[in-house]
Formats: sequence, C-alpha cells, structure tokens
Amino acid sequence: MEFEVSDQLLGTFVPIVVYWLYSGIYTVLGSSLEEYRLHSKKDEEEKNLVSKGTVVRGVILQQIVQAVVATILFKVAGDDGESAGEQKASIAALALQFLTAMVVLDTWQYFMHRYMHQNKFLYRHIHSLHHLLIVPYAYGALYNHPLEGLILDTCGGAISFLVSGMSPRASIFFFSFATMKTVDDHCGLWLPGNLFHVFFRNNTAYHDIHHQFHGSKYNFSQPFFVMWDRILGTYMPYTLDKRPEGGFEARPVQISKDE
Repeated sequence: MEFEVSDQLLGTFVPIVVYWLYSGIYTVLGSSLEEYRLHSKKDEEEKNLVSKGTVVRGVILQQIVQAVVATILFKVAGDDGESAGEQKASIAALALQFLTAMVVLDTWQYFMHRYMHQNKFLYRHIHSLHHLLIVPYAYGALYNHPLEGLILDTCGGAISFLVSGMSPRASIFFFSFATMKTVDDHCGLWLPGNLFHVFFRNNTAYHDIHHQFHGSKYNFSQPFFVMWDRILGTYMPYTLDKRPEGGFEARPVQISKDE
C-alpha cells in the first residue's frame, strides 16, 4: 500500500520544520562569528528579559495554533492542488501570486503591528512579550503572546493565502520562504553575501532598530518591504558601524521633518 503525503500536510508542517532548521543554522553561526553580530553574545545573555526556555515553549505553542488553523484553512479552501491547471501554472502566474501574498501579508502586519504599539493596553499585555527580546536571535523570531501570534502571523498568513489564490502546493514554498525571511530578520547577524540583505531593504539591521528603545515607534513593516513605513512616516534608516570590540551596530539616522 503506497503512502502519499498531501500538499495540505506539507503546507502545514514544512514551514515549521524550516523554522527550526534555519534558526538552528543561525544559532550555530552566531556562536562562532562574533565579528558579524549586531550585538555581542554578552548583550544577548544580559539584556534580554526572557529565558530561552520560555522562548522555545512560546514558539512551539504558536506553531501548534498555526498548524491547527492551517489544517482548517486547507479543508475550507478545498482540493489538494492536484488539478492539471494548477500543476501547469506558469512561472509568471506563480510570481504574481507570491507578490500578491507578500504585499497582503506586509499590509496586514504593518497595521496590526503598529496598532499594537499605539494601543497601550495591547502593548502592555500582548505585544510587549515580543519586545522582551531587546537583542533578537533567530529562534525567537516567533516568540509572541499567543493572541498576537494568531492575529499577526497566522491570520495574516491565511488572508494572504486566500487573496493570492495560490494552491496548497505553492503555499509550501511561499510560507517556507516567509518563515526564512522572518527568522533572518531576527537572526542578529550581518553576514556577507546574504541574499535577503541584497534584495530587501527590510532586513536584519532594519528590524533590529525597531527592537531597540529608540526605534520602537519606527520600522513597523515586516517581513518583506518598507513601503508602509515610508508612506506613513514611520521609516527610520540606519547606518551600520563597526563596533570597537568586534561586530556591527545598527545606528538610527534621524530624519528631518521636511523629509
């Protein structure tokens, strides 16, 4: 009897596996490549206000919720993506679906993220958990309050999937890509040749500014573009300077009101 794994099942669990594999690679690299870190290992240990064990448990809880919602979503959305039309979808059609999903996800996350900073109750009781990581690291990328994880990440992903019209098979690749991008933004490393840094202005250093006290009212955009920050005046550029003790530091560049 032949056992087949459905696209829905892969779409649910492959991004979770990618999260831990990709963040694991960065964890190993961060232990040995101090010269590429945005913060020292000492700062990571001393400045963060939550234990790594708590972070791991929080991420696993969010991924359980994510898996449940994805299972329901795929059931509601219908077939397994095995029709001849979907199998023969052109590269151009897939690229359009990916771009649409990226814009939708960015739009959803920008406004939800920004509102969680502006609403004092939501920030204090929900979003502040993510900002206990003053010095971000890779496997803490999805450390959030469970409600925030549901609203920002899981619901945002579901909406981008539905609006883009992508198949469950295409979603395997899109959400794995989005997961890698999110992990990369929190990895705390500025590695030479990193393609995410080449193609995206919204990158590790850009998001690092947001995690610092002086940047909490800026750089809300995530995970792909910076367009909403630019349009709505919450964009804070940065310079990347060498630290005397080794590594880099992302420093905010103040923008005049005329700009």
